[in-house]
Amino acid sequence: VANEGGKHWTVNEVRALIRIWSDKNIQQQLEGTVRNKRIFEQVAARLQKLGIDRDWKQCRTKYKNLKHEYKSIKSAQDSGSTTKSMKFFNELDAILGHSNMEQGSKSDNDESERPPEWTEAKSEKDSIG
Repeated sequence: VANEGGKHWTVNEVRALIRIWSDKNIQQQLEGTVRNKRIFEQVAARLQKLGIDRDWKQCRTKYKNLKHEYKSIKSAQDSGSTTKSMKFFNELDAILGHSNMEQGSKSDNDESERPPEWTEAKSEKDSIG
């Protein structure tokens, strides 16, 4: 779904969106809610300060599309197929990679690097979403 409100996102616009999205505060807000209009209004306001004119709906649509594309490529990779790729995979992996680790293949040292409170809160979070 490349067409968001009739205007393609430029590489710089997507980078700016990902940069804002990578903010820990924004990530926590997005993880904790389904009704996220207010969060994307904040994201749009921050883009506006950078001279990027996008409304909250465009930001949310782009976010959802990027997340969907990332997840489909990630699952293709997990199943051994590495032919698919996307432009911002590494940036998204830095943001989304940690949440996908919980469901599938973990590296051996992954669990030990986590603070103990994460492992307890994890099962709680899984039941929400």
